[in-house]
Amino acid sequence: MSDETPRETFEHDPIGHAEARAGMTVGELADEYGNAGIGASALHEAVDVYAEMLDDDVTNFFGLAGAMVPTGMRRIVADLIRDGHIDALVTTGANLTHDAIEAIGGKHHHGQVHEEGKTEREHDERLRDEGVDRIYNVYLPQEHFALFESHLRDEVFPTLEAECEESGAVSIQRFTEELGRANAAVNDEGDIDEGAGVAAAAYEHDVPIYCPAVQDSVLGLQAWMYSQTSEFTLDALADMTTITDQAFEAEEAGAMVVGGGVPKNYTLQTMLVAPDAYDYAVQLTMDTPETGGLSGATLDEARSWGKLEKAARNASVYADATITLPLVVAAARERVENRD
Repeated sequence: MSDETPRETFEHDPIGHAEARAGMTVGELADEYGNAGIGASALHEAVDVYAEMLDDDVTNFFGLAGAMVPTGMRRIVADLIRDGHIDALVTTGANLTHDAIEAIGGKHHHGQVHEEGKTEREHDERLRDEGVDRIYNVYLPQEHFALFESHLRDEVFPTLEAECEESGAVSIQRFTEELGRANAAVNDEGDIDEGAGVAAAAYEHDVPIYCPAVQDSVLGLQAWMYSQTSEFTLDALADMTTITDQAFEAEEAGAMVVGGGVPKNYTLQTMLVAPDAYDYAVQLTMDTPETGGLSGATLDEARSWGKLEKAARNASVYADATITLPLVVAAARERVENRD
Protein backbone atom coordinates (compact mmCIF):
# COMPACT_ATOMS: atom_id res chain seq x y z
CA MET A 1 0.00 0.00 0.00
CA SER A 2 2.87 2.39 0.69
CA ASP A 3 3.87 2.37 -3.02
CA GLU A 4 0.44 3.43 -4.20
CA THR A 5 -0.61 7.00 -4.92
CA PRO A 6 -2.29 8.47 -1.81
CA ARG A 7 -6.05 8.91 -2.08
CA GLU A 8 -6.00 12.65 -1.48
CA THR A 9 -9.73 13.14 -2.08
CA PHE A 10 -10.72 10.41 0.37
CA GLU A 11 -11.72 11.47 3.87
CA HIS A 12 -12.41 8.86 6.48
CA ASP A 13 -15.90 10.11 7.26
CA PRO A 14 -18.12 7.03 7.37
CA ILE A 15 -21.85 7.18 6.80
CA GLY A 16 -23.75 6.93 10.06
CA HIS A 17 -27.19 5.53 10.60
CA ALA A 18 -29.84 8.06 11.41
CA GLU A 19 -31.90 7.55 14.53
CA ALA A 20 -35.62 8.31 14.55
CA ARG A 21 -37.21 8.14 17.97
CA ALA A 22 -40.34 9.34 19.67
CA GLY A 23 -40.12 12.83 21.12
CA MET A 24 -37.40 14.14 18.80
CA THR A 25 -37.51 17.79 17.82
CA VAL A 26 -37.32 18.74 14.14
CA GLY A 27 -33.85 20.14 14.76
CA GLU A 28 -32.68 16.86 16.28
CA LEU A 29 -34.06 14.96 13.31
CA ALA A 30 -32.23 17.29 10.91
CA ASP A 31 -29.02 16.60 12.85
CA GLU A 32 -29.60 12.87 12.34
CA TYR A 33 -29.99 13.50 8.62
CA GLY A 34 -26.39 14.70 8.67
CA ASN A 35 -25.25 11.17 9.48
CA ALA A 36 -26.86 9.82 6.32
CA GLY A 37 -26.32 10.37 2.60
CA ILE A 38 -28.09 11.46 -0.60
CA GLY A 39 -31.08 13.74 0.07
CA ALA A 40 -30.86 13.46 3.84
CA SER A 41 -27.38 14.99 3.95
CA ALA A 42 -28.46 17.68 1.48
CA LEU A 43 -31.35 18.70 3.73
CA HIS A 44 -29.01 18.75 6.73
CA GLU A 45 -26.67 21.09 4.85
CA ALA A 46 -29.60 23.30 3.84
CA VAL A 47 -30.55 23.66 7.50
CA ASP A 48 -26.95 24.62 8.33
CA VAL A 49 -26.88 27.31 5.66
CA TYR A 50 -30.36 28.67 6.36
CA ALA A 51 -29.66 28.91 10.09
CA GLU A 52 -26.67 31.12 9.29
CA MET A 53 -28.84 33.22 6.98
CA LEU A 54 -31.23 33.97 9.84
CA ASP A 55 -28.58 36.05 11.57
CA ASP A 56 -29.68 39.65 12.11
CA ASP A 57 -26.81 40.97 9.96
CA VAL A 58 -27.95 39.08 6.83
CA THR A 59 -30.42 40.66 4.41
CA ASN A 60 -32.69 37.84 3.28
CA PHE A 61 -34.34 37.63 -0.13
CA PHE A 62 -37.01 34.93 -0.43
CA GLY A 63 -38.18 33.56 -3.79
CA LEU A 64 -41.50 31.74 -3.65
CA ALA A 65 -42.76 30.03 -6.81
CA GLY A 66 -45.24 27.26 -7.42
CA ALA A 67 -48.56 26.71 -5.66
CA MET A 68 -47.15 27.10 -2.18
CA VAL A 69 -49.96 29.18 -0.69
CA PRO A 70 -52.93 27.02 -1.76
CA THR A 71 -51.09 23.88 -0.67
CA GLY A 72 -50.69 25.07 2.92
CA MET A 73 -47.36 26.89 3.19
CA ARG A 74 -48.92 30.33 3.73
CA ARG A 75 -48.46 30.60 7.50
CA ILE A 76 -44.80 29.56 7.35
CA VAL A 77 -43.94 32.44 5.00
CA ALA A 78 -46.10 34.96 6.89
CA ASP A 79 -44.45 34.02 10.20
CA LEU A 80 -40.97 34.39 8.70
CA ILE A 81 -41.93 37.91 7.61
CA ARG A 82 -43.36 38.81 11.02
CA ASP A 83 -40.27 37.54 12.80
CA GLY A 84 -37.91 39.59 10.64
CA HIS A 85 -36.46 36.70 8.62
CA ILE A 86 -37.54 37.96 5.18
CA ASP A 87 -36.42 41.38 3.97
CA ALA A 88 -37.73 41.06 0.41
CA LEU A 89 -40.22 38.56 -0.99
CA VAL A 90 -40.31 37.69 -4.70
CA THR A 91 -43.34 35.61 -5.61
CA THR A 92 -45.99 34.87 -8.21
CA GLY A 93 -49.32 36.53 -8.81
CA ALA A 94 -50.88 33.12 -8.22
CA ASN A 95 -49.55 32.90 -4.67
CA LEU A 96 -50.79 36.44 -3.98
CA THR A 97 -54.20 35.59 -5.44
CA HIS A 98 -54.66 32.55 -3.22
CA ASP A 99 -53.25 34.43 -0.22
CA ALA A 100 -55.87 37.16 -0.66
CA ILE A 101 -58.69 34.65 -1.12
CA GLU A 102 -57.91 33.12 2.27
CA ALA A 103 -57.49 36.56 3.87
CA ILE A 104 -61.01 37.60 2.89
CA GLY A 105 -62.75 34.39 3.91
CA GLY A 106 -62.22 31.82 1.15
CA LYS A 107 -60.70 28.41 1.70
CA HIS A 108 -58.85 25.75 -0.24
CA HIS A 109 -59.90 22.15 0.34
CA HIS A 110 -58.42 18.66 0.29
CA GLY A 111 -59.33 16.94 -2.95
CA GLN A 112 -58.20 14.07 -5.12
CA VAL A 113 -56.45 13.64 -8.44
CA HIS A 114 -59.23 11.46 -9.82
CA GLU A 115 -62.26 9.60 -8.56
CA GLU A 116 -62.41 5.85 -8.24
CA GLY A 117 -63.73 4.37 -11.46
CA LYS A 118 -63.04 7.53 -13.47
CA THR A 119 -60.04 8.69 -15.47
CA GLU A 120 -58.33 11.91 -14.49
CA ARG A 121 -59.90 13.62 -17.50
CA GLU A 122 -63.40 12.43 -16.56
CA HIS A 123 -62.86 13.65 -13.03
CA ASP A 124 -61.73 17.10 -14.20
CA GLU A 125 -64.68 17.36 -16.59
CA ARG A 126 -66.98 16.79 -13.62
CA LEU A 127 -65.11 19.39 -11.56
CA ARG A 128 -65.55 21.85 -14.43
CA ASP A 129 -69.31 21.25 -14.39
CA GLU A 130 -69.39 21.70 -10.62
CA GLY A 131 -67.37 24.93 -10.68
CA VAL A 132 -64.34 23.61 -8.82
CA ASP A 133 -60.73 24.36 -9.80
CA ARG A 134 -58.08 21.70 -9.06
CA ILE A 135 -54.41 22.16 -8.12
CA TYR A 136 -53.24 18.54 -8.05
CA ASN A 137 -55.03 17.30 -4.90
CA VAL A 138 -56.29 20.70 -3.72
CA TYR A 139 -59.72 22.08 -4.64
CA LEU A 140 -60.84 25.71 -4.86
CA PRO A 141 -64.51 26.62 -5.47
CA GLN A 142 -64.71 29.11 -8.33
CA GLU A 143 -67.04 31.45 -6.45
CA HIS A 144 -64.03 32.53 -4.41
CA PHE A 145 -62.65 34.23 -7.53
CA ALA A 146 -65.80 36.36 -7.72
CA LEU A 147 -65.25 37.33 -4.09
CA PHE A 148 -61.62 38.13 -4.94
CA GLU A 149 -62.63 40.33 -7.89
CA SER A 150 -65.01 42.32 -5.70
CA HIS A 151 -62.27 42.70 -3.08
CA LEU A 152 -59.88 44.16 -5.65
CA ARG A 153 -62.45 46.50 -7.19
CA ASP A 154 -63.79 47.75 -3.86
CA GLU A 155 -60.71 47.78 -1.61
CA VAL A 156 -57.55 47.86 -3.73
CA PHE A 157 -57.89 49.41 -7.20
CA PRO A 158 -59.63 52.72 -6.31
CA THR A 159 -56.72 53.96 -4.18
CA LEU A 160 -54.17 52.98 -6.82
CA GLU A 161 -56.28 54.53 -9.59
CA ALA A 162 -56.26 57.85 -7.73
CA GLU A 163 -52.47 57.67 -7.41
CA CYS A 164 -52.15 56.96 -11.14
CA GLU A 165 -54.35 59.93 -11.99
CA GLU A 166 -52.11 62.18 -9.91
CA SER A 167 -48.61 60.93 -10.72
CA GLY A 168 -48.78 58.22 -13.39
CA ALA A 169 -48.27 54.47 -13.18
CA VAL A 170 -47.63 52.79 -9.85
CA SER A 171 -45.04 50.08 -9.28
CA ILE A 172 -45.97 46.42 -8.89
CA GLN A 173 -44.55 46.58 -5.37
CA ARG A 174 -46.94 49.44 -4.58
CA PHE A 175 -49.75 47.27 -5.92
CA THR A 176 -48.80 44.35 -3.65
CA GLU A 177 -48.43 46.73 -0.71
CA GLU A 178 -51.98 48.04 -1.19
CA LEU A 179 -53.22 44.47 -1.59
CA GLY A 180 -51.63 43.60 1.76
CA ARG A 181 -53.23 46.62 3.44
CA ALA A 182 -56.66 45.70 2.09
CA ASN A 183 -56.26 42.03 3.03
CA ALA A 184 -55.38 42.99 6.60
CA ALA A 185 -58.26 45.45 6.88
CA VAL A 186 -60.95 43.10 5.54
CA ASN A 187 -59.59 40.19 7.56
CA ASP A 188 -59.78 42.24 10.75
CA GLU A 189 -63.16 43.82 10.04
CA GLY A 190 -64.70 40.50 9.04
CA ASP A 191 -63.29 38.68 12.08
CA ILE A 192 -62.17 35.91 9.71
CA ASP A 193 -60.84 32.74 11.34
CA GLU A 194 -57.93 32.33 8.93
CA GLY A 195 -55.02 34.76 9.38
CA ALA A 196 -54.53 37.78 7.15
CA GLY A 197 -51.58 36.05 5.47
CA VAL A 198 -48.44 36.83 3.54
CA ALA A 199 -49.20 40.16 1.85
CA ALA A 200 -50.77 41.54 5.03
CA ALA A 201 -47.72 40.55 7.11
CA ALA A 202 -45.45 42.20 4.56
CA TYR A 203 -47.53 45.39 4.64
CA GLU A 204 -47.55 45.51 8.43
CA HIS A 205 -43.77 44.99 8.68
CA ASP A 206 -42.64 47.13 5.72
CA VAL A 207 -41.35 44.17 3.74
CA PRO A 208 -41.59 44.73 -0.03
CA ILE A 209 -43.23 42.08 -2.18
CA TYR A 210 -42.01 41.92 -5.76
CA CYS A 211 -44.16 40.14 -8.34
CA PRO A 212 -42.39 40.67 -11.69
CA ALA A 213 -44.74 38.33 -13.62
CA VAL A 214 -47.95 39.56 -12.05
CA GLN A 215 -49.66 39.41 -15.48
CA ASP A 216 -49.35 35.62 -15.33
CA SER A 217 -52.17 35.16 -12.78
CA VAL A 218 -55.78 35.91 -11.93
CA LEU A 219 -54.46 38.92 -10.01
CA GLY A 220 -52.84 40.16 -13.22
CA LEU A 221 -55.94 39.47 -15.29
CA GLN A 222 -58.05 41.50 -12.88
CA ALA A 223 -55.54 44.34 -12.94
CA TRP A 224 -55.57 44.36 -16.74
CA MET A 225 -59.37 44.36 -16.91
CA TYR A 226 -59.60 47.24 -14.44
CA SER A 227 -57.02 49.20 -16.43
CA GLN A 228 -59.22 49.03 -19.54
CA THR A 229 -61.81 51.40 -18.04
CA SER A 230 -59.69 53.49 -15.66
CA GLU A 231 -56.41 55.37 -15.29
CA PHE A 232 -54.89 52.52 -13.29
CA THR A 233 -51.69 51.11 -14.78
CA LEU A 234 -48.50 49.42 -13.60
CA ASP A 235 -44.84 50.30 -14.18
CA ALA A 236 -43.10 46.96 -14.72
CA LEU A 237 -39.57 48.39 -14.34
CA ALA A 238 -39.98 50.55 -11.23
CA ASP A 239 -39.28 47.73 -8.77
CA MET A 240 -35.85 47.13 -10.25
CA THR A 241 -34.64 50.25 -8.44
CA THR A 242 -35.86 49.32 -4.97
CA ILE A 243 -34.76 45.69 -5.00
CA THR A 244 -31.37 46.70 -6.39
CA ASP A 245 -31.03 49.30 -3.64
CA GLN A 246 -31.66 46.56 -1.08
CA ALA A 247 -28.91 44.47 -2.65
CA PHE A 248 -26.50 47.41 -2.71
CA GLU A 249 -27.10 48.24 0.94
CA ALA A 250 -26.78 44.67 2.25
CA GLU A 251 -23.59 43.95 4.17
CA GLU A 252 -24.34 40.25 3.84
CA ALA A 253 -27.09 38.75 1.71
CA GLY A 254 -28.86 35.41 1.57
CA ALA A 255 -31.33 33.88 -0.88
CA MET A 256 -33.90 31.24 -0.03
CA VAL A 257 -35.30 30.02 -3.35
CA VAL A 258 -38.40 27.81 -3.27
CA GLY A 259 -39.08 26.47 -6.75
CA GLY A 260 -37.91 28.02 -10.00
CA GLY A 261 -39.30 30.25 -12.70
CA VAL A 262 -39.43 34.02 -12.50
CA PRO A 263 -39.15 34.31 -8.69
CA LYS A 264 -35.89 32.35 -8.73
CA ASN A 265 -34.30 34.33 -11.55
CA TYR A 266 -35.52 37.71 -10.30
CA THR A 267 -34.11 36.98 -6.85
CA LEU A 268 -30.72 35.82 -8.11
CA GLN A 269 -30.24 38.32 -10.97
CA THR A 270 -30.46 41.24 -8.53
CA MET A 271 -26.82 40.64 -7.65
CA LEU A 272 -25.69 41.14 -11.24
CA VAL A 273 -25.86 44.91 -10.74
CA ALA A 274 -24.72 45.00 -7.12
CA PRO A 275 -21.09 45.35 -6.01
CA ASP A 276 -21.19 42.01 -4.21
CA ALA A 277 -23.16 38.76 -4.54
CA TYR A 278 -25.06 36.41 -2.28
CA ASP A 279 -23.10 35.08 0.68
CA TYR A 280 -25.65 32.33 1.31
CA ALA A 281 -28.22 30.52 -0.82
CA VAL A 282 -30.60 27.60 -0.33
CA GLN A 283 -32.65 26.09 -3.13
CA LEU A 284 -35.64 23.78 -2.61
CA THR A 285 -36.66 22.36 -5.97
CA MET A 286 -37.60 19.34 -8.03
CA ASP A 287 -36.20 20.78 -11.28
CA THR A 288 -33.02 19.13 -12.54
CA PRO A 289 -30.23 20.95 -14.40
CA GLU A 290 -30.04 18.77 -17.51
CA THR A 291 -32.54 20.87 -19.50
CA GLY A 292 -30.35 23.96 -19.31
CA GLY A 293 -33.27 26.02 -18.01
CA LEU A 294 -33.05 28.52 -15.21
CA SER A 295 -35.51 26.63 -13.00
CA GLY A 296 -33.16 23.66 -12.82
CA ALA A 297 -29.88 25.58 -12.85
CA THR A 298 -27.67 24.76 -9.88
CA LEU A 299 -26.56 27.37 -7.40
CA ASP A 300 -22.97 26.54 -8.34
CA GLU A 301 -23.80 27.57 -11.90
CA ALA A 302 -25.16 30.84 -10.48
CA ARG A 303 -21.73 31.38 -8.93
CA SER A 304 -20.22 31.47 -12.44
CA TRP A 305 -22.55 34.39 -13.27
CA GLY A 306 -21.54 36.37 -10.21
CA LYS A 307 -24.88 35.84 -8.47
CA LEU A 308 -23.17 34.02 -5.60
CA GLU A 309 -19.83 34.90 -4.05
CA LYS A 310 -17.04 32.44 -4.79
CA ALA A 311 -16.91 31.60 -1.09
CA ALA A 312 -20.69 31.57 -0.62
CA ARG A 313 -22.29 28.75 1.37
CA ASN A 314 -25.05 27.14 -0.64
CA ALA A 315 -27.17 24.00 -0.59
CA SER A 316 -29.84 22.47 -2.82
CA VAL A 317 -32.49 19.95 -1.86
CA TYR A 318 -34.25 18.08 -4.65
CA ALA A 319 -37.65 17.12 -3.28
CA ASP A 320 -41.21 18.39 -2.96
CA ALA A 321 -40.97 21.83 -1.34
CA THR A 322 -44.18 21.27 0.64
CA ILE A 323 -42.15 18.63 2.48
CA THR A 324 -38.75 20.31 2.65
CA LEU A 325 -39.70 23.94 3.39
CA PRO A 326 -41.36 23.23 6.77
CA LEU A 327 -38.49 20.93 7.79
CA VAL A 328 -35.72 23.36 6.85
CA VAL A 329 -37.45 26.38 8.37
CA ALA A 330 -38.40 24.63 11.63
CA ALA A 331 -34.95 23.10 12.14
CA ALA A 332 -33.13 26.35 11.32
CA ARG A 333 -35.36 28.38 13.62
CA GLU A 334 -34.76 25.87 16.40
CA ARG A 335 -31.02 26.35 16.00
CA VAL A 336 -31.40 30.13 16.10
CA GLU A 337 -33.42 29.92 19.33
CA ASN A 338 -30.87 27.58 20.90
CA ARG A 339 -27.89 29.78 20.04
CA ASP A 340 -29.67 32.88 21.36
